[in-house]
This record gives sequence, C-alpha cells and structure tokens, in this order.
Amino acid sequence: MNKYLDFQNYINEYPNEEGYFGEYGGNYLDDPELVKAFKEYAEGYETIAQSAQFINELRRIRRDFQGRPTPIYHCERLSRYFGKMQIYLKREDLNHTGAHKLNHCMGEGLLAKYMGKKKLIAETGAGQHGVALATAAAYFGLECDIYMGEVDIAKQAPNVARMKMLGARVVPVSKGLKTLKEAVDAAFEAYSKEYHNAIYCIGTAAGPHPFPLMVRDFQAVVGTEAREQFKDITGHLPQKVCACVGGGSNAIGMFVPFVSDPVELYGVEPLGRGKGYGDNAASISLGKEGIMHGFKSYMLADDKGEPAPVYSNASGLDYPAAGPEHAFLHDKGRVNYVAIDDDEAIEAFFLLCRLEGIIPAIESSHALAYAIKVAKEGKPGSILVNLSGRGDKDLDYIAEHYGFGDEFLKKRGIIL
Repeated sequence: MNKYLDFQNYINEYPNEEGYFGEYGGNYLDDPELVKAFKEYAEGYETIAQSAQFINELRRIRRDFQGRPTPIYHCERLSRYFGKMQIYLKREDLNHTGAHKLNHCMGEGLLAKYMGKKKLIAETGAGQHGVALATAAAYFGLECDIYMGEVDIAKQAPNVARMKMLGARVVPVSKGLKTLKEAVDAAFEAYSKEYHNAIYCIGTAAGPHPFPLMVRDFQAVVGTEAREQFKDITGHLPQKVCACVGGGSNAIGMFVPFVSDPVELYGVEPLGRGKGYGDNAASISLGKEGIMHGFKSYMLADDKGEPAPVYSNASGLDYPAAGPEHAFLHDKGRVNYVAIDDDEAIEAFFLLCRLEGIIPAIESSHALAYAIKVAKEGKPGSILVNLSGRGDKDLDYIAEHYGFGDEFLKKRGIIL
C-alpha cells in the first residue's frame, strides 16, 4: 500500500461529514446541551470557512498582528556538533505570544465575532493556549475564561500572569490530578451552560467534531509555510519532519501539507519517566482505542476503559489521548510515532540554549530531542523540527529541577 496520500483528495475527504478520520473522531457527547452547542458550532464554521471575507481577514491578522510567516532557521552549530545530519527549525516560537497556539486562537476569535458571541471559554495546560486565547479575546473585544489545573497554575506562573494581564479570568481546577484533562472537563461543563453567549476554543486537534477539522485548518499555515520555505532555502524538501504530540495541534498543522511528499513524518510523544502506568503520556505509542471528551482515538486507559493518569514534564503534553487525525495517520502508516523521555527533552533544551542561543519550550524540546537522536546516528540528511514554542514559561521549573545546564549535561556525558 502506498503510504503517501494525495493532498487535495485527503483534505477534501477527511474528515467526513460526521467528523470521522476513518474510524476515529466523530462526536460522542451525551449532554443534550453540549450536543446542541456543538451542532451550532459546526454549522457556524462550515458556513464561513470558505468565505473570502473571513479568509482575507484572517490572512491580514496573521500578517499584521501575528507576524507571519515565521522563518526557518538552520542550526549550524548544533548540526556540526553531532556530525552530518542538518537540523532545521520552523520558528513558531517567533509567532506573536511565543507559540503556534495563536494560529487557531485568532481563527476561533474571528469565528466568535462572526457568530455574534461575547465570550471565549477554554482550557490550558502549559498556558500557551490560554495566553493565545486571552490575546485573541483582547484583540476582538471579548470576555475570556481560562480553566487551568492547580498543578499547572503553580508550574506555569509566568503564563498565568500574562493571561491575567491580558484581561482573562483564570479559573483554578482542583479535581483529580489537577492538570490538563481535568481542565478540559471543567471547561466543557462551563460551556454547556454558556454556549448561547460563548464559544469553546479547544487548545488542540482533539475533541468532538468540528474541533479536529477546525484546528487543522487553522494550523496548516505552519506546514504550508515550512514546505515552501525549505525548498527556497535548500532547493529540495527535508528528508524528515518532526513535531511533538500531546493532543497534536502543532504536529497536525506541520504534517498535513507534507502528506503527499516523499518525506518521513515523525510525531514525538512524551515518554516521561518511562513506560509504567501513570509515568507517561504516549497515547499512540502505548495506548489503545477509546473514547473520551466526545471523540474516538488512541488513549491511555485503565482496566475499566477510563482515562488513565498521565505524566510529562511538559504541561502541554500531559493529556491521555492524541487527536483523531493522528490515530488515522498512524494506522495509515503515513506518520511514525516515537517517544522521548523527560531527560532526553531536557538535554535538547540545554543544547539549543548553549549552541544556538534559543530557549525552547519543554514541549518543543521533545521534538528537538528526536532530531538529536537521529543526528547521533551519524548519517547525512536533513530534519525539520517544528519548534512550536519558546521556553520563557519553563525557566523557573527548569532551574528548580535541572539547574542551569552544566551539571545536567555533564551527567549526560556532554561537554561543550
């Protein structure tokens, strides 16, 4: 079977009208109010998605407000340190607010205005989605409620401060593990009560239809830019493309424009402390098919089929399921899903700091760590990493748990 997919046919065929990518996706909500809300949402998006007015306004926002296109950067020193593999970065950390999240948040904010809504509701883990949505709310003159687990609030204090400065209300979530899964639960509950006046803006390419479709459409700008930029810089396409995967918004945006090209695609999941129960969030690598938060995909589950506890040192990756399109692309054999543990990600974090003067988000460091693992094999070629966010938000956490790099790298056998 040919694993390469015809791009135009692919985006026209998937998802289908019910929101399925093959057998994954759909809408499994059983709350009548949420069913009604998501039907309205889907109809609103389908009505304006192909509108020239909507598309042109979004393009103007991306150019004049977000600062797109973001550049591609060749990591010359990092590449030279490991040998022959040339490592390139798609610099989404230079997108306004410091991550890829604004790509779909501005689209969702614009959709809210078109639908006559007054408030944006969302969850956040690492805080980048929360900051991006608070930014969109300020730009469009909308109210904004951000639900965030208490563990992540403590871990991501800089982003919590940014959200509040932008005018958002940050709502602490104290149930369960007090992280991203519980924040999604709380945001869904709030949306079911306020959908007449608000829209829910999911932070990833997961959730019930139309979220996976909508987030893919808004994030595809990343891969579309990167594909053309890389050809302009080098004269050819990269040999490999990789991106981190929690729910998978930055990765799906990076991968889809390459689906018809002879390019190897790698989704990098968080292995955390290892393969044990509750020690990671590698849902495709270690999980099984299941349904949560209104969609079907690969998920980490307990013996009863309920979402399992998950862990990653990257708050934006500690979610027990990947988006349904990732499950579909995995089964199709088009994307390879691999896993990187905490220490490998932190090694990549410090190497990029020291050798290139770029401080990446811990989430993005997982993708970079896979590129470094490939580079250590000593083979020639090129690999393009989606550097999905910057690491300002992680500095306090890194310093407290890993120091400033010297001792950590020394223990890993790396002397710069």
